[in-house]
Amino acid sequence: MLMKLKEFTSINSQRLLAHKVGVHPSLVCQWLSGKTAITAEKAIQIERATNGAVTREELRPDIFLRDGISHRSGLRPAELASSPRGSTTPARENEESHG
Repeated sequence: MLMKLKEFTSINSQRLLAHKVGVHPSLVCQWLSGKTAITAEKAIQIERATNGAVTREELRPDIFLRDGISHRSGLRPAELASSPRGSTTPARENEESHG
């Protein structure tokens, strides 16, 4: 679940991610160790801060997936990973315009 986040922070620093999502670097460390759960709000912020390299569905499938399918796009995580970055589905455009 947190593998992509671990990969991202091994290339980019935990401190940089923490700065981008507005948390202390120690919280990022706690997320990576599994000591503290990532909230839904922070999962969305992480997705945005990583330009989609780490998705909210990967971080919190219990919240953002139903039966293995994304609520916002209707795609499974593997399909989300292979979809072009920067393209948005109508559901996501609608979500972002209201939030």
